[in-house]
Amino acid sequence: MVPAEAGSTGPGALPEAALQGDAAAVLAQLPTKGRAPRTGYERDGFGKRWADIDRNGCDQRNDVLARDLVDETFKPGTHDCVVLTGTLHDAYTGRTIPFLRGNTTSDDVQIDHVVALSNAWQTGAQQLDAATRERLGNDPLNLIATEGKVNQSKGDGDAATWLPPNRAYRCAYVARQVAVKARYGLWVTAAERGAIERILATCPGEPVADDTRALERAG
Repeated sequence: MVPAEAGSTGPGALPEAALQGDAAAVLAQLPTKGRAPRTGYERDGFGKRWADIDRNGCDQRNDVLARDLVDETFKPGTHDCVVLTGTLHDAYTGRTIPFLRGNTTSDDVQIDHVVALSNAWQTGAQQLDAATRERLGNDPLNLIATEGKVNQSKGDGDAATWLPPNRAYRCAYVARQVAVKARYGLWVTAAERGAIERILATCPGEPVADDTRALERAG
């Protein structure tokens, strides 16, 4: 997994070295506050959609598809930047989903923000500068391919209101949310903290997700 572009990730961000322990320990370092108002939230507040933050010449949506799918094919002449077909072994559902690029088929596989951008806005991101918000919106750590219908059902839910249907992936999922919030100096609500703690209690020692472990799939 390509890490996010180097640079400040917010005044309350934990150092990257802190993202090497277990998720429960990192969660304990996150502040607990109520949700800020959604006032002022716009998707454009997180910069260009699918910005090429790793500067590899490919947009971030196609980078994530190429990372998360198997048996991919690419559009000729795009330097393997435009995914045409592939198969997703969906961590959120446990299902196998074919991907076919097209006007009526591309949405069968969508890219989820693990920490929804609206949630991020209400838990500290509105205090970040524009460049940092764009990194948050396009950070591979915060992006995962999943079934389109499941992505739509999540909306802007946090761990207290939405979890992946695949129970075997829930520990890794909340560990990834913890990592994103720690990286960008975001907080958790009391309900969110409680939900994450309950899940992590079922998997003691669950490592906090990093740019390598974020790709792990539940068996």
